[in-house]
Amino acid sequence: MRHLSSLADIPDMPAPSVLVPTMGALHDGHAALIRAAREIADKDGSVLASIFLNPLQFDRPGDLADYPRTLETDLALCEDLGVDAVFTPSPVEFYPADHSIMVRETLLSRNLCGATRSGHFEGVCTVVLKLFHVLRPAAAVFGKKDYQQLAIIRRLVRDLSLPVDIHGIETVREPDGLALSSRNLSLGREHRADAPRIRRALLAARDLRETGEQRSEGYLQTARHHLLQDAPPGLKIDYLELVDRENLQLLPKVTGPALLAAAVYYDDVRLIDNVEI
Repeated sequence: MRHLSSLADIPDMPAPSVLVPTMGALHDGHAALIRAAREIADKDGSVLASIFLNPLQFDRPGDLADYPRTLETDLALCEDLGVDAVFTPSPVEFYPADHSIMVRETLLSRNLCGATRSGHFEGVCTVVLKLFHVLRPAAAVFGKKDYQQLAIIRRLVRDLSLPVDIHGIETVREPDGLALSSRNLSLGREHRADAPRIRRALLAARDLRETGEQRSEGYLQTARHHLLQDAPPGLKIDYLELVDRENLQLLPKVTGPALLAAAVYYDDVRLIDNVEI
């Protein structure tokens, strides 16, 4: 496995190359992305992983400072999984001191996480576009847990005519249903035990589709009830929204493919999850 720590280290990789963009602190969810990338690349292609803690997508400085940094462990995992090369640029090299160009999405980022995380998706679009430019992958994989990010990256590729195929990979979960996330490690014992309620609430709402329910409020009321019933102190709903699965706009009623998405705080730890309806 090649470790590329600088832009100058980037080699020509066997085509087709498949990129797995990460911010590090890798877990089984990232491992699933890497395995999916290997299947897409097949035996004749290559798998690239990037580990870059992107400062542009953090809307709260404290979150950037607190984000786990486990580079040596991450590199070992990548090697064990057969990654061909890992790109780990420094922020100083990746973003010059007078960096002034940002990529802004104006429709899909209005709701869900974009409504409260100012500048977050500008940072995501900017870093992903730059990674695509310097690494030139034929394809890239993103997890469906961050569904809004996946949809925005697909729109980025479409609108800018980028020659990259985007693959969405199913969310990997703990045995109790909690979506895997680096943030799970920050949960206290009581909150970690309670956190699977997010998944249960979304599934309870999804089951309404079998009854023929079309009203968005019906889905939202059911999910909200399950999220808040006997909830422990410190739980707060950041958002709970039902949106069109393609353009992420709010739906008054469900008549086609929809997404029910939630963000929940346990004290200062913010968890997200979603379910397709």
